[in-house]
Amino acid sequence: MARSHAHRIALLFNANKAFDRDVILGVADYLSGTRVQWDLFLEEDFRLRLAGIEKWQGDGIIADFDDPVVAAALAGTRVPLVAVGGSYEHPADYPAAVPYVATDNFKVIKLAYEHLIESGLRHFALFSLPEASENRWAQEREKAFAALVQHDHARPEIFRGQCTRAPTWNQAVREQIAWLHRLPKPVGIIAVTDARARQLLQACALAGIAVPEQVAVVGIDNDPLARVLTRIPLTSVIQGAQEMGRTAAHLLDRILHGVPLATARILVPPAGINVQASSQHVPATHPHVMRARHYIRQYACQGIKTDQVANYVGISRSSLESHFRQQVGCSVHDEILRARLDAATAMLAQDDCNLADVAHKCGFTSSQYMHLVFKRELGCSPRGYQQRVRNTERMHDGRDHFESRRHPAMMPAIHAA
Repeated sequence: MARSHAHRIALLFNANKAFDRDVILGVADYLSGTRVQWDLFLEEDFRLRLAGIEKWQGDGIIADFDDPVVAAALAGTRVPLVAVGGSYEHPADYPAAVPYVATDNFKVIKLAYEHLIESGLRHFALFSLPEASENRWAQEREKAFAALVQHDHARPEIFRGQCTRAPTWNQAVREQIAWLHRLPKPVGIIAVTDARARQLLQACALAGIAVPEQVAVVGIDNDPLARVLTRIPLTSVIQGAQEMGRTAAHLLDRILHGVPLATARILVPPAGINVQASSQHVPATHPHVMRARHYIRQYACQGIKTDQVANYVGISRSSLESHFRQQVGCSVHDEILRARLDAATAMLAQDDCNLADVAHKCGFTSSQYMHLVFKRELGCSPRGYQQRVRNTERMHDGRDHFESRRHPAMMPAIHAA
């Protein structure tokens, strides 16, 4: 059978970013679920390059309009175009006469803010990016945060800091630490990206600020790379980027079939929030317990023992055990084991893993011992837990739900209204 005509479509995104990758995955998902035939153009290294794009002879473009250089390069193009980017408070800020699919910045921030409120916090701050044309989406998130906090009759605390550059890195970290020290405690901080959240967690570690007892942190993007680069597992809002990709592909498909959609503007809410240790704030406890739990969260997977925790806190093992029994209701060893179990469940929930590798990376003495802990604490084997996660995801995928993965059970995600 002869192959029908395949449209040539350019995807102008930087796939080295988690958000852009998810948009591209959404486009791919649309193509796999339909009879649409597209030949896709992306740079071989998945970077976004515009040199010569005006000479590209294709049938359609889906592009990242958060980048003003992209928007300028495509101004006046005669190739059918769908733009993807962040939402704006003012309608005039959207590109004119271009179909636009946007992440709903207000609902993204609202989801993170409400999670911190439900964690029992009463002070809130935002870690943003310096004002720049390429950071317009970050400034929109600032506006959303300010509106939510002011609605609750409080003063929004927003810190932009510096961009990430090697020559100014040390100064940037010092400024972050100084800002953290100025904030009232305990405080919940929303970072405009997971990358900014990761910087903040590092600053807290350097300053000896306990996370999440004194500072609870929520990022945005649910970036797998950021998760593995932080000692304390990061809570993160999951943007609806894949849904945005599917929607953008659907719009372009309709345009290619003659449907006029120049004024289409679609806002996509976040898919949920992945709740991890960085935001699991608990009411203030004894300072020795706070310090011990902070140390455990960072080093539990490195095989630490109760004596090492007591040495870090600066008190005897028996005194620390007594404080833990009174404040937490468990032993220091139980707390270490719980942190290792959290790390193991997070790894198993991501993909197929060698159990011996999981046990080693999470601080268990052997895979057999990890198996015993899973059976005792979760009532299933490590592989059984992994299958439970997959079954839950399959059940909820059709309803656009997300289940955050937490010990001792998989807790339901918080969804935007």
